[in-house]
Amino acid sequence: MEFVYKPDTTDTAIMRLLQHDAFLTNKEIAAQLGLTTTPVYERIRRLERAGIIKGYVALIDRAKVGKPLVVMCSVSLKEHALPLLQRFQDAVCALPEVVEVLHIAGGFDYLLKVVVTDMAEYQHFIVDKLARLENVGNAQSSFVLTELKYSTAVPL
Repeated sequence: MEFVYKPDTTDTAIMRLLQHDAFLTNKEIAAQLGLTTTPVYERIRRLERAGIIKGYVALIDRAKVGKPLVVMCSVSLKEHALPLLQRFQDAVCALPEVVEVLHIAGGFDYLLKVVVTDMAEYQHFIVDKLARLENVGNAQSSFVLTELKYSTAVPL
């Protein structure tokens, strides 16, 4: 049986702070929580070892780096045999334009979040990359007009 680490209220408070600002030092976190730095350091390392904290990233403004177009692409597969699903997942996850892949239930099998420069780049993505993947049956695109909320924080 796999050991499951259950964060307590202090761990949860540390995670909330880090989700808001991953640049906080152990000293700053400790000061906000009324702790010393050593237990904060140990708790963060334990959360990392348990896989609860999976990593630290920089959030990039897509528009400022020339990738303002966001498309939600719903994909249906022709067949659902496990080896075909795995090959599709591996292939689509390797596409640099795809920033999120969700295996979903409902009218489609997968929901892809695609980030590109413009419609021409998206057309190239659909025609020359996605449509060429084995087992793709249908793809439907929804273009994001305005992003009202963007967050990577998990509600704790």
